[in-house]
Amino acid sequence: MEKINNVSQDVFIPKLTKKIASKKAFIFNPYSFEFRTNPYPIYHRLRLEEPVHKSFVGGDWVLTRYADIKAVLRSNRIRSHDQPELLKEKNQYLQNQGRNLNNLAQISNKILFYMNPPDHHRLRSLVVKAFSPLVVERMRPHIQKIVDELLEQVKNQGHMDIIADIAGPLPVIVIGKMLGIPIEAQQQLHQWSHVLSRILDSLVSLEEYEILNQVIAEFQDYLRGLIIEREKQPQEDLISALIAAREESDKLSQEELLAICILLFATGEETTVNTIGNGMLALLHHPEQMQQLKREPTMIQSAVEEILRYDSPVQLTARVAIDNLEIGNQTIPAGEKLILCLGAANRDPEQFPNPDEFNIKRYQDSHLAFGDGIHYCLGAALARVQAQIAINTLLQEFSDLQLASDNLEWRKNIALRGLKTLPITFTCK
Repeated sequence: MEKINNVSQDVFIPKLTKKIASKKAFIFNPYSFEFRTNPYPIYHRLRLEEPVHKSFVGGDWVLTRYADIKAVLRSNRIRSHDQPELLKEKNQYLQNQGRNLNNLAQISNKILFYMNPPDHHRLRSLVVKAFSPLVVERMRPHIQKIVDELLEQVKNQGHMDIIADIAGPLPVIVIGKMLGIPIEAQQQLHQWSHVLSRILDSLVSLEEYEILNQVIAEFQDYLRGLIIEREKQPQEDLISALIAAREESDKLSQEELLAICILLFATGEETTVNTIGNGMLALLHHPEQMQQLKREPTMIQSAVEEILRYDSPVQLTARVAIDNLEIGNQTIPAGEKLILCLGAANRDPEQFPNPDEFNIKRYQDSHLAFGDGIHYCLGAALARVQAQIAINTLLQEFSDLQLASDNLEWRKNIALRGLKTLPITFTCK
């Protein structure tokens, strides 16, 4: 049995014991409207009352403390969530009814965040250099040009939807450029990517899975055609580089190449969209800090790190115990699933003083918004740079930014946290 960390379960004032014991047992339901709207009070209560919580949803173990979650993410005694096996079971069930999830079941085995070593290391090593901080920094002028062009289209309107007009299109154009996707195809890929983000959630209906299956089939058909073109005429893009890697060392199958491309769109888009959207919402709710950032644009790096901590674009991730694990005063049996609440870890007062306070001067980059360990987000550097440029440009180019509506709706996803729309009004300089 491995002890994940030395954090004591008894971390709160003893006087609270009787009061907590008298309360009704807490039921953690991540599918509730309250959780989707504002999960943070729920996280705080769970961390206080039962930081290693046995959930009624599937019997999973829910962790909410920073130290526990970081230790699990770095442990070699855990593995990725076995979503591919679950999809295979669902596929077999549907096949008995003359339906199928063949495309979804097949590609899920090749998606990086569901893979374990050594295959995970092999595939990640083929693409990680393209997303290194050094390479991403060189992309700043290109990303700035895209942001400028997007804002040019709305600057005379006096209003915009930050999600639809800038946060949504930006990562699709950037990733499309990296892969060598023609501009005329990017809108279709944006629609596909938006649908595919649901693959990260654990509670998806069979009907939704069938939609995902169809989208993957269409996505793969398009990419196969593009791969054939790049095989004949290589370009200065990531698809051409991956084809060359496949041919030189036979380390990459066509199915793996397709999965990498689809993964970059499905996860890269959502992470960036949510970071920009959640960040602008936080700034609009804290106008004094928005004005400070407007006056001191060099603070943008610190501001984006605080945005990632304060309202993380990825809220939940799952792992499975390989051996029995001791976390706090609980034993997690081998084979059981752990739900790691990244959003809760980033609001843990043991790690972040005054965690519910949004403070762009915090200068804290130890958050877990992009995870940790071998599955640390491949596109973290790219998401950061896009958010820095988009937010800074919005603040510098427009004045009097105001929320156009207080009636905001959060997306259906549970693992990811982001707004459907973020309407604002402004005046142009």
